[in-house]
Amino acid sequence: MAAYAACVREAAGATEILLTRWIAPDGGKQWTLPGGGMHHGEDPIATAVREVGEETGYTIELIGLIGIDSINRRYPRPRGESTDFHGIRIIYEDQITAGELRNETNGSTDLAAWHPLDAVIDLNRVELVNIGIELWRTRPALGRASR
Repeated sequence: MAAYAACVREAAGATEILLTRWIAPDGGKQWTLPGGGMHHGEDPIATAVREVGEETGYTIELIGLIGIDSINRRYPRPRGESTDFHGIRIIYEDQITAGELRNETNGSTDLAAWHPLDAVIDLNRVELVNIGIELWRTRPALGRASR
């Protein structure tokens, strides 16, 4: 289980989205929505607020649930077997209430930045960014992005 925030703003005549750059276990780096895994017993709202603060320096207020994404993947393990991974990702819309943009140190991300929404297509990004943008734009009744 994980919770994320799609933080979108209008700035200088452009629509921008806040993204963080995730560092994969293999060292690769891709842009993603700010957010991450829930601690045992943690409320998803608290997770999104905590993770955005850790990764961006911003204090946020969640203003709505925009969707839930479910993924299922198989990952190779060291001795030739594989792991069946099922992830549930809850995505909220938020607004910034305090703080200043900064990068996370010693965490799962190394950069935080605003990106023009129309330039996201050119970024090296995880699928969750596309899903978050689609959910933010379309607000589907069942909170599910098309695949």
